[in-house]
Amino acid sequence: MLDIVTSASIACAFHAGDPQTMHRTLEAALNRGVSVGAHPSYADREGFGRRDLAVAPSQIADEVLYQVGALDAFARSLGRRVLYVKPHGALYNKMALDEACASAVAAAVRAFGNLALLAPAGSVAVTVAEALGVEVATEVFADRAYLRDGRLAPRSMDGALVTDPLEAAARAVSLATEHRVQSIDGGWLDLEGSSICVHGDTPGSLEIANAIVSALTGAGVAVAPFVS
Repeated sequence: MLDIVTSASIACAFHAGDPQTMHRTLEAALNRGVSVGAHPSYADREGFGRRDLAVAPSQIADEVLYQVGALDAFARSLGRRVLYVKPHGALYNKMALDEACASAVAAAVRAFGNLALLAPAGSVAVTVAEALGVEVATEVFADRAYLRDGRLAPRSMDGALVTDPLEAAARAVSLATEHRVQSIDGGWLDLEGSSICVHGDTPGSLEIANAIVSALTGAGVAVAPFVS
């Protein structure tokens, strides 16, 4: 996957990974010229960070800062830096809707300094983070379906995962060139993002990523890191 993508969000051991995996993955990404971001989450290894937990905003801020610092320590050891933060799973979804959670995440990013926050396009998190003076990059998804209101469809819903490479590629081109995507109920959503996500654990993720890059290139879209 690191030979295909231009940016990689690396788990920081709260939902997946460990120090050795973080170090190896970071080094492999940097050796390929891939921009690297921290992928912090709730402390929830059993639920892979995809369960909504009742965590106070102050704790969220501390845990995000802690995880970013851990990954950046490895980056510094290689003479590089982490460039952005993208929360994972339930924390990402909560940040998209909840101002207190978004403020906590943005505060941690601002406290660390010189980082961008990768947030869902059109979400509360974008507005909150920008108000706090945090650089924001917006994200859209090629391998996940959207609800009519712009939220990602729950993974428990039929059709929530887009696993057909050609379908994912068509969605990516629509998002990149027309800034819109069809929702799971057939309507259209206007979404403008600076990054298109493909999950590493989506079935067939390598084929999906290759198809997306090929389709974007064919449509005349430059594929490059959203932050460098």
